[in-house]
Amino acid sequence: MSFVLPPYRATIDPAWIDYNGHLRDAYYGLILSYAIDDVMDHLGLDAHYRKTTRCTLFTLETHMHYLHEVKGEDLLSVDTVVLDCDAKRMLLGSRFRCVGRAEPVAVAESMQLHVRQDERPSVAPFPPAVAAILEELKLSESARAAFGPPSRPIALRRR
Repeated sequence: MSFVLPPYRATIDPAWIDYNGHLRDAYYGLILSYAIDDVMDHLGLDAHYRKTTRCTLFTLETHMHYLHEVKGEDLLSVDTVVLDCDAKRMLLGSRFRCVGRAEPVAVAESMQLHVRQDERPSVAPFPPAVAAILEELKLSESARAAFGPPSRPIALRRR
């Protein structure tokens, strides 16, 4: 099996631009949220899955690094990779890119938890097919170390 996550293309709304002509920092989070929704769809955790299983992803933690300014006229895309995963969580890395610029304009890490939304939400393992795709997509340890700027790491704690 050869599975690839396609980039998410973001349209920048003019209302998202601040008094300096730059994308407001809050909208990086919104774009990241939409990019993760897109990842969910590509993994099979789409609207039909959520409706029939009552399972979804909850965001546990996000780290965002703002590396270069984004202007209103920029064409923005988000490339997302699986940095790590276990039976119930995935650590995603996302690089925000502008057309015409080689280096990322922002980098984010986001820890996602698979949850069943019953009367009391509870953690649930990924379906086997999704778990297999996540394992296939997971970066090597060296690729993960080279992914983005250093910060306090987000990591899966193994018990």
